[in-house]
This record gives sequence, C-alpha cells and structure tokens, in this order.
Amino acid sequence: MESGLPIWSESVYLYLFPQSRIEQRGLRLVDRTRRAGVLLHPTSLPGQNGIGELGREAHRFVDWLADGGQTLWQVMPLGPTGYGDSPYQCFSAFAANPLLISLEKLVEAELLSDDELESIRGGNPEAVDFGHVIPAKQQLLVLAWERFKKSADESWKEHFGGFCATHHSWLDDFALFMSLKRSQGGRSWNQWPEGLRKRKPETLKKAAKQLRDEIEREKWLQYITFEQWWDVRRHANERGIVILGDLPIFIAYDSADAWANPHLFHFDKEGNPTVVAGVPPDYFSKTGQRWGNPIYKWEAHREEKFAWWEARLQTVRETVDMIRIDHFRGFAACWEIPASEPTAEHGTWGDAPGHELFSTLRERMGDLPLVAEDLGLITPDVIELRKAFGFPGMRVLQFAWGSGAENPFLPHHHEVDTVAYTGTHDNNTTVGWYTEETTPESREHLDDYIGHPAGPIHLELLRMAYASPAMVAIAPMQDLLGLDSFARMNTPGQAAGNWAWRLRDDQLSGDLAERLKQWVELYGRG
Repeated sequence: MESGLPIWSESVYLYLFPQSRIEQRGLRLVDRTRRAGVLLHPTSLPGQNGIGELGREAHRFVDWLADGGQTLWQVMPLGPTGYGDSPYQCFSAFAANPLLISLEKLVEAELLSDDELESIRGGNPEAVDFGHVIPAKQQLLVLAWERFKKSADESWKEHFGGFCATHHSWLDDFALFMSLKRSQGGRSWNQWPEGLRKRKPETLKKAAKQLRDEIEREKWLQYITFEQWWDVRRHANERGIVILGDLPIFIAYDSADAWANPHLFHFDKEGNPTVVAGVPPDYFSKTGQRWGNPIYKWEAHREEKFAWWEARLQTVRETVDMIRIDHFRGFAACWEIPASEPTAEHGTWGDAPGHELFSTLRERMGDLPLVAEDLGLITPDVIELRKAFGFPGMRVLQFAWGSGAENPFLPHHHEVDTVAYTGTHDNNTTVGWYTEETTPESREHLDDYIGHPAGPIHLELLRMAYASPAMVAIAPMQDLLGLDSFARMNTPGQAAGNWAWRLRDDQLSGDLAERLKQWVELYGRG
C-alpha cells in the first residue's frame, strides 16, 4: 500500500487515530501502535446515586484506563432507554439518556443541594435498581430544571438555546414525543388519539402549546446530558483514549423516529408495522428470534438520498470517535417476519442496499469510522460488503473452542482488520461461560491450544486477545475482574433482569491497572 500503512487500511487506521487527536499528542500517522481497550457502559460506573453517571467517577475511570495503558473505551448506545432498560431499545436514535446526568455536577451548579440527593442514594452498589432510580432521578431533574429557569444567568441560557438551534432537526420531535408520551400515560404512540398518532398539524400545535414547559425541559435534559458526555469524551481524548460507540441497525418501534418518520418504515395506514425484524431458526433456537423492530422501507430512504441515515451517523459522530454498528449483516439482507406471526419461523430474507447506502454516506461524510458486528449467520455477501468498505469485523474468543482448527474465532485465524474480544455484552462473562456453558471437548481443545491446563480462564483469554494479530483487543470490565455470571450484562431473549451490573469503586485497583499496562507492553499494544 503506497500510504506506508501496511497494518490496516489507511481509512480504518485514521479512524483509530483521528487527525486532531494525533496532532494533540504529537503522534504521526505512520505510528503502528496496536490498541487495547475495555467495554464498560456508563450506567455500570460506580457512584452513590444508584446508577453510573457522567461526573467524577467517569473521569476517574478514564484516568484508570490511561494508567493501565488502555487507549480505547467501548460503550453501548447512549440513548434514552425504554422497555426493559435496554440501550438497544431507545426512545430515539439521536437523543442521549438523561439517567446518565451527574447529580453532583448539578449540585456544583447550585441547581440541587447535596441533601436532596439522599432520596436516591443507597441500595445495592453492584446493580442498578431501575425501578427506584428512574422515578427518584426524574424528580430531582425536574427540580433542577425549575431552578435553572429561575436562576441561570443569561449566558448559560443562551448556550442552551444554541444547543437547541443546532440540534432542532431531531430535538424538536423527540421533546414533543416524550412529552406527549407522558401525557398519554406512557402508552405506545400507535395507541394515541388519531390526531397525535398521525401528526395532524393543528393537533400537534395545540398539544405543543399545552405542553410547552415539559417540551423545554426535555430539551434541557438533552443539553445537560450531551454537555456532560462531551466533557467526559474530551477528557478521554486528552488522555490518549478514543471512544468506540455503538449504533444498533434497527430502531425501537415506540420511538420518536418511528412516530416522526412513518414513511421510512413498513407500516400500515394506522402506523402499525406490517413486518418486523429478527433472525431465523438456528441451532440455538428452533423458532428463531422475533425482535419486533420496524423494518426499513429502503425505497423511501433511497428517494431521500439516505438523508435520515446521514443525520443519524452525524449525530453519533458528535459523541464518539468510532462506531460499532450492530447486526451489520442486516445491511446485506435482513430477516423480515410478518407482524402477525408470534415467532420468527415464517420470515423471509429481504434485500438491503448496503453498498448504495455506504457509498452515498462516504461520498457525503468522508470515510466512515465503523466497526462491523459480523457475528451470527454470516453469508459471503456480508463479508464482501464489509471488506468493500474496509470496515473491521469482530472475533469473540468464547466462540472459538470445540469445533476444530478451522474455527474462524481461533486466534491464528484473526486478521489484522478485526477487533478481538474475550466476550461481549450479550455473552456470559468469561468465567461464567467457562464454568456453566463449556463442554469437556471444548475445554480439552482450549487446553491443547494453550499447551497446558488452563489457569484462571479470564486471564487465559485476555492474553490470547492481547497476543492476537487483531489491531484492537477489547475485554468487558467483568472479564478483567474475573467475575462470574452474576455480573452478566445481558441474556438475549430474557425480557427482564438485564443491563443492571455495576462496578464497585474498590474494583478499579492500581494492581489491575499495572497488570494491564504490563500486558500492553508485552504484546505491543502500547
């Protein structure tokens, strides 16, 4: 390659070393440093307020990463969560989650008092009690908004107004949607009165007037969340850490996106989906998985020259340095299930214009900083699409054992343009997987592969990930700590009890950071 970048494609390399960051740190584009990183969603950060926040503990975590030689922090989608508290089922593909707002920062801004935070403090430091945290925090945020209106100086209010003006293309619909949803008792938008459901102008105008203060509060919550997150991201970049975000291919049905843009999805005249997304039956599920997300009406996106996708990618790029795109195979073809079907058994494959979409976006936005989640049923057309655009794929070490030397997840098959993982947020922790899910055959295979009986399994897989040819190695925080299945983040197909695990403050030890730093140096990921 004439660019002098023999390790990865030049475009992918630039994603990992954004030009502005390189200049700040005095690095050169020809620097061939391999990277190591940690997967931890901000809700899992430690702290006193029942849920991870974007304040002191987030900054401390960044410093801990830097002390451990880590140069990448992976997070899950940062959107406002809905049913099941899943970051993959959000009320908006553009908005941020106000539950992440640091209450201590609001105290520093004199919008809350420290005594008022007692209502949310306490509880289990190792798990988020969403049932308690959500109403308690919402009450405090309403109080902070009321004080902002009364006491904030004009420059602060002008800054807020500037944020609203800059992001009006999605913010106006989102704030109205959330306010309407609250006024309708939380019901899904397809159950609202016809005038609201079908967005009749006079009905919306009247509702917006009645809900004016709530709408402004929703905008303010977005402003505060974005500002706090940008502060965390700025600190990360200053410490030499890039942030890998996450973009689900599909949106939630009960979202501002579906309500405001029904013409972009396969809906009937009443706004109900005619087909929904999922995956077909396989070895793991005889009936497949029926996710229920709306399916894109790609011809409508094509007519609008993929403007919605461009806006979505641009907003995500404002918050992170790189983007992992979930269910990448859906850009080649996705499993379309008739909405009337209770399972995924009777779906069909529907084509998707991945080449046309990414070519259009690249032409308008430049090279796209994407990592393709290419797990599951991957066909040649998916591989060809990923490689055509130079997007790195994923290799998960938990999937490597028991099926012979040709298993593509084994480290000797890892390509440079991939990201090696011990596990992901959808897997059991590595310790939980090894003790609960492996077979004698897969354990024997693992022992033979490493040349001795496996020691602590999380350390064995972490070493493999670090030693892999893959340019980036990432481990969930739970695997760095060697935690068992109680710390699992998500069990696919399980409706409740997910996304709750939290890191304890005392687990960010200097000893662990030192071990990681030694391994970073040993395996050339410095």
